[in-house]
Amino acid sequence: MTDMKTVIMNAAERRIQAGGLGGFSFREIAEDVGVKSSSVHYHFPTKEDLAAAVVRRWSDRTSANIDEAFEKEPDPVRIWTKAFRGTALSKAHMCPCTVLGAASHDLPKQVGVEVTRFFKMCQDKLVSQGLSPNKAAEFLSTIIGALVVASALGDSAEYDRATKSLAKR
Repeated sequence: MTDMKTVIMNAAERRIQAGGLGGFSFREIAEDVGVKSSSVHYHFPTKEDLAAAVVRRWSDRTSANIDEAFEKEPDPVRIWTKAFRGTALSKAHMCPCTVLGAASHDLPKQVGVEVTRFFKMCQDKLVSQGLSPNKAAEFLSTIIGALVVASALGDSAEYDRATKSLAKR
């Protein structure tokens, strides 16, 4: 991936985290990275191409990070809770897949496919790490919901309050 392509994706990721798919335009991304909007279009012909690439990259990174953590820590609940806690404590406070997932029925197809892929990856990994499909769905819903509530309240500590009892189950 070219450096400019990465810079563009980073800017789009921040904007998606803050406002979803409607939270950015190519003009704004171009301003963020200091190029003309035609340069953004060169790397990503459409907004949907850019958003799908951002979600795909987030999903792939999350998957790799979880795999790496699982090699050191055998407790999937602890791993996943910690991973999403990192997002809650980050400057953006939100996972772009979570932001987009809330409006998945209105997303362009290629973006929706990537958002679905992210959540399916999360559930599949949780099951492969030992949770039943029902527990995986319940757990994922809890940490995603905790992330949303913490962001909505502007209080990252809300994530910890919401997930504190998970490790004790």
